[in-house]
Amino acid sequence: MSCFFNSSLNKVTILKNGQEVIKVISPTTYVAYSPSTSKSGGLVYCHYGRKEDFITLSEKNVNVTGNLVLVRSGLISLSEKVKNAEFFKAIGVLIYPEPSDFAFPDDASQTINAQFGHAHFGTGDPYTPGFPSFNHTQFPPSESSGLPKIPVQTISSDDGKKLLEFLDGVNCPSQWQVQCMLGPKLKEANSVTLEINNVLAEKKIYNIFGFLRGFDEPDRYVIVGAQRDAKGPGVAKAAVGTSLLLEVARIMRNLVKNEGYKPRRSIVFASWGAGEFGSVGATEWLEGYLTTLHTKAIAYINLDSTVQGSGTFRASASPLMYSILKKTMNEVNGPASSYSLSSLFNKDDSKFEEIIVPFSMEDAAYPFIAYSGIPSASFSFQKDNKSYAYIGTEMDTFQNLQSLVDIDTMCSTVTQIAGQIILRLTHDHKLPLDYDEYNGVLLQSAMALSKKYATLREKGLSIKWIYSSRGDFKRASDTLTREFTDSDTDDKPMLRSLNDRIMKVEHNFLSPYVSPKDTPFRHIIYGSGNHTFTALMEHLNLADTNRQLFDEDLFRNQLALFTWTIQGAANALSGEIWDIDNEF
Repeated sequence: MSCFFNSSLNKVTILKNGQEVIKVISPTTYVAYSPSTSKSGGLVYCHYGRKEDFITLSEKNVNVTGNLVLVRSGLISLSEKVKNAEFFKAIGVLIYPEPSDFAFPDDASQTINAQFGHAHFGTGDPYTPGFPSFNHTQFPPSESSGLPKIPVQTISSDDGKKLLEFLDGVNCPSQWQVQCMLGPKLKEANSVTLEINNVLAEKKIYNIFGFLRGFDEPDRYVIVGAQRDAKGPGVAKAAVGTSLLLEVARIMRNLVKNEGYKPRRSIVFASWGAGEFGSVGATEWLEGYLTTLHTKAIAYINLDSTVQGSGTFRASASPLMYSILKKTMNEVNGPASSYSLSSLFNKDDSKFEEIIVPFSMEDAAYPFIAYSGIPSASFSFQKDNKSYAYIGTEMDTFQNLQSLVDIDTMCSTVTQIAGQIILRLTHDHKLPLDYDEYNGVLLQSAMALSKKYATLREKGLSIKWIYSSRGDFKRASDTLTREFTDSDTDDKPMLRSLNDRIMKVEHNFLSPYVSPKDTPFRHIIYGSGNHTFTALMEHLNLADTNRQLFDEDLFRNQLALFTWTIQGAANALSGEIWDIDNEF
């Protein structure tokens, strides 16, 4: 793989009259893939760096163009913050952690060191986009469109506060909950210079695998993985996940060897390399076996960063995995002296939905679902619904994590959760992936479009076909459920045929109309690009807010291709073509 390393310290300098140095900030970490350059300008505070935050600045007549922006970490990935800053024509990005966004060990100092990160808006080796970097020197050089064009650097929470004190201009919006000015003018200074000295290097990385072969369907497998590398000590970031991976593998092996358990399907245990650089090891493996994995991989379970506290539970998961998560939470006791996991929702789906959070591109499970169409799940225990303050920093030590939680107790709980999920996926005759959950997701999409009924009718468009394709998916899922109910559990070829239809549900939500090289995250719900429902709605909103930017032909294509991707998923779930009766 190719990656950036820091050969000499990067720095942020506050200048007066372009020469007099008022303050120098020298972070101890760096952001991978940031270009090496020096940029000077004013400084603008932009909250979390989301699109809506930049729009708020525009509404307040705060000019971002030609200036550096200071944003706080969290809510969206670091790379998305940089991408948004580029779109609004900033010349550089500084990112600091706001202590109120994070959970600390009791009595710990409310200070956070600069956090390690990467600025590639994507996953995998950005110099072999869409194809694997196995012996990639034999291929012509290429470069991901997701690489940043502007420099970016993370700084500590204390340095972030100091920069905020230099800002002048209009007041920060009260809802941003930070007392500062927005810039770009500076008090007692004229400019800020960001100097980056990263060096591009090529490194060989390794993925390590182990497996337990299934007894009935060895060519169908559940994948369990964790990243092995970390910047700094990396206890919560990688050491816990790697330890859990080894422990889960040991327990499952003992069940097979000593307890007589015969998993119907295989289990693959994967230790990924270069996770800190954007899930490189995992993504390159997926790219290397793109044409076969969707026919063999049942699900992916991610063990990264699972222990960040003990009070609350959060999960990112494919809707296909919701039912498994609910059943597992009903059977696994919560951490000692904390709570029962089942008490989080008590069979109330609205409460269960509160623990589900969107996938982040920084989550190693993201390329599995968005690139390969493999049902995936990540989860973590947190304190007060906040990420651990020291994760991804030089303070991510065993002592600090142990002062936050009882590591042994939390690891035991996580092992039980992962083990229960694996047992369900490898034991049951019928794959316990609940395809019916996608009916609710598709209905929500159709209802969101129906709220734009007047705008669509003005364009001569109808949402009839969205509801029709969603209806076909619902009928296909109901029919498949009946077929399972009526099937003979001893008829293995029949069960395999029905299970194969379930396995392909997630994969069938990958848009067949875009290139996996140019648009790798092809999932129409969880992916990234113009083919997604999010992009479709954002474009449609322009018809009401900025008609000059609305492209009717592009939108018609977005709507048609989104609809036909759903229809294709419904057709595949229905089974054989002679069982399908579509109106064209």
